[in-house]
Parts: sequence; structure tokens; C-alpha cells
Amino acid sequence: MKRAIEFLKKNISPDEIPVAAIVVKDGDIISSACNRKEFEKDVTSHAEIIALRSAAQKLGRWRLDDCEMYVTLEPCPMCAWAILQSRLRAVYFGSYDTKYGALGSVIDLRNFSGTKPKVYGGIMEKECDEILKEFFSRLR
Repeated sequence: MKRAIEFLKKNISPDEIPVAAIVVKDGDIISSACNRKEFEKDVTSHAEIIALRSAAQKLGRWRLDDCEMYVTLEPCPMCAWAILQSRLRAVYFGSYDTKYGALGSVIDLRNFSGTKPKVYGGIMEKECDEILKEFFSRLR
């Protein structure tokens, strides 16, 4: 999670909700991304989706069952379903999303899927929460 937070801090955009995701295979980062929804004018440009696409391209396959994802915010339903479809082995997230969290906070989409990655929430939660709080305090 520390590497996801560091990546986010280096690539933070004032216009995007600050979320970063990295995909790891055998201890090595194979893809990393931040939210780019505003920049790309694309509703699907969440950090998790971009990181999954990049990892799939790098490995030449969509099944990522030998990979794990670290993401600074609990995935939304769109991202959680893409994670389930990609067959990731595990997901580690920082902040819980009490509005849209789809891996345990509001809903757990694993209950509707045949694939059940291990999910660990609250990893470096305080640090991830602080980044989000700073962003939203600037908007208000």
C-alpha cells in the first residue's frame, strides 16, 4: 500500500478524486494508475480499471489470477466487478468507501460471483483517508 500511496502523491491531479491502484505479480509492480475520469472525459477511467487494462496488456491475458491489487480506496461496484472478472487473487485497500464500497462496506459483490478474491481493507487507512479529506476540503 505504501507504494500505491507514493505513486498517488507523485501523480496527484487537482481535478481527480485521488485514488491510485497498482497490480503486483510475484512481488513486482506490473501496472499502476490514478483516476483519470476528468482528464479523459471517460466514466470508466478509474484507477482500478486502468491498472487492470495495463496489467492485462503487459501479461498478454485478461486472467490475472496470479496477481494482487493494492488500491487506496475501496473499489466501487464497476471496479469491483472488473476485479472479480479479472480473477485477481487478492485486493488490499486503504480507505473504506461508506457510500459506494463494493467489497464489503456497502455491498460485497463477491457474493454474486463465482470468483472470490481475498480482500483486506483498512491497510494504511489513516494515510489514505487524509489524502481524500484534503481533496474534498479544497472543494468545499
